[in-house]
Amino acid sequence: MPMSETPVLVIEHDAEIARHLIEVLAYLDLVGEQIADNGNWSFFADPARAPYVALLGNIPPEDQKLVVRQLRALEGATPVVLVDQTDFDPALLAEIDDLVLGRIRLPLRHMHFDKILQKIESYREARTPGGLPRNPELFRNLVGGSKGIQRVRNMIEMVAKSDANVLVTGESGTGKEVIARHIHHHSVRRTKPFVPLNCGAIPPDLLESELFGHEKGAFTGAITSRQGRFEMADGGTLFLDEIGDMSLPMQVKLLRVLQERSFERVGSNKSISVNVRIIAATHVNLEQAIEDGRFREDLYYRLNVFPIETPPLRARSEDLPLLVTDLVERLGHEGRGNIRLTPTAVQCLSAYGWPGNVRELANLVERLAILYPEGTVDVHDLPEKYRRDGYAMPAAPVRETVSQSAVASEPAVAAMSGALLPQSGIDLKEHLTQIESSLIIQALEAESWVVAHAAKRLQMGRTTLVEKMRKLGLGRQDEVTET
Repeated sequence: MPMSETPVLVIEHDAEIARHLIEVLAYLDLVGEQIADNGNWSFFADPARAPYVALLGNIPPEDQKLVVRQLRALEGATPVVLVDQTDFDPALLAEIDDLVLGRIRLPLRHMHFDKILQKIESYREARTPGGLPRNPELFRNLVGGSKGIQRVRNMIEMVAKSDANVLVTGESGTGKEVIARHIHHHSVRRTKPFVPLNCGAIPPDLLESELFGHEKGAFTGAITSRQGRFEMADGGTLFLDEIGDMSLPMQVKLLRVLQERSFERVGSNKSISVNVRIIAATHVNLEQAIEDGRFREDLYYRLNVFPIETPPLRARSEDLPLLVTDLVERLGHEGRGNIRLTPTAVQCLSAYGWPGNVRELANLVERLAILYPEGTVDVHDLPEKYRRDGYAMPAAPVRETVSQSAVASEPAVAAMSGALLPQSGIDLKEHLTQIESSLIIQALEAESWVVAHAAKRLQMGRTTLVEKMRKLGLGRQDEVTET
C-alpha cells in the first residue's frame, strides 16, 4: 500500500494534540487518523488494514489495556512511536516494547519526525515476507554534525525531489548506499521500490540477466522466465553499487537503456519500457578509469548529473562519538547487547585512521558487544590495532561512560578534557568550531529546534545562541522556533 494512502494511527484522546499531529503528518504526505472517540476503538476491528505506524498518546487508564491488546492484533506487527507526554501504564508499555521504535516531542517538528521515518522504513522492510535481511548499518541516519556530513545532507535535500541521476563517490564503507536510500526516501518515488544491485558482485556473464531479466530457455539453466532489476524498480529507484567494476560491453547496454528508457530481456525481442531513477555509486576514480580505457565517457556523463562525495570517517572524527552511540543503540534494540564505552576508549578510537570507515566501526562495535555483553569497554579492552602507540592510561578509574543515550543527549564526550592530539597535528580553531556546532545541533534536536529551550540546555542566553547559529550556518528559518 502506498505510504500516502496507508493510515498513521493517531491514538490520542486530546483532540487538539491529535489535530496537531495530523497536520504535521499531512505535511509529510501521510494520512493521519485519530483513533479515540469516547472509548470507541472500532478501527481495530479490521486488523488487515496494516497501518503504517501507530502514534501512541494520551489514553484513559480504563482503555489502555484494550489498546495494547488491539495493537498486538494488528497485521504485520505495526511499529509504535510514543508521544513524549504519554501517561501510560509502564507495565502495559512493556508488553509492546518490541514494537516501540522511539519517542516524539510536542510540538512535533517535521524534521524530527522525518528521522523517525527512517527507523520505520527499516522496521517494515526487515519484516516484509520473503524479503532478504539487510545489514542494520544501511538504515542508520546520517549521524554527525561535521561540515562534511552537513554538506551531504544539504545535497540530498536539493536533489531528492528531482528525477536527476546521482553518482555517489567515496571510499568503501563510507555509507554510499545509506545516501542512496535517503535520496529515495525523500523523493516522490519513496512509495515505489528501492532496488539495489552490486555490479561488482555479479559475474559479467550473469549481470545482463540480473539487470534486464531473461526468458525461459534463453540460456542453460534458465528454466523459467525472470524479471530483472530494471523491471523490479519500475516507478522507483535502481541503485547500481560499484558501477566502476562493470565491464565495457555491459556499459554499452546500460547506456542504451538510460538513453531509450527501454530494454529487452535476454532471449526476447520484445521491448519493455520502464520509469526508473538511477543512483550509481563507486569507490573508483571514474575520470581516471576513462583515461585508462576502463569506463565509457558517455556513460559517465549520463550518470554524473548530480555528484555527491561521501567523506571518509577519518575526515570527520568529531562524529565518531555520535556514530558509536547510534550503533550501540541499534544493537541494544535488537537484543544483541547493551555495551558502554568509556570516554577514554572513544578518544582512542577517534585517533585511529579507519581505513574501513563506518563499516569497520560498525563491525568493531558488534564485535565488542559479543566480547563484553552488558559490560563497559575501556581502552585496554580494545583490539591492539585500535590503540594509539604510547597511549597512557588514566591514573584514576574512569566512571563516566558513553552509553545508549549519553552521546545523543549529553555533550560529555564531545567536550571532554584531555582529548588526544593526532600525530599529524590539528587546526584547533576549526576543531573547536566543529565541536560547538555538534553540541548546538544536539541541543536543538533534543528540544525540537526550539531555540529558547536549547539555550537553557546549553546554559547560555537565547540571543547568544541565535547569533552562534547564524555564524555557524545552522538551521533554516522554517525549522527554528525562538519561543
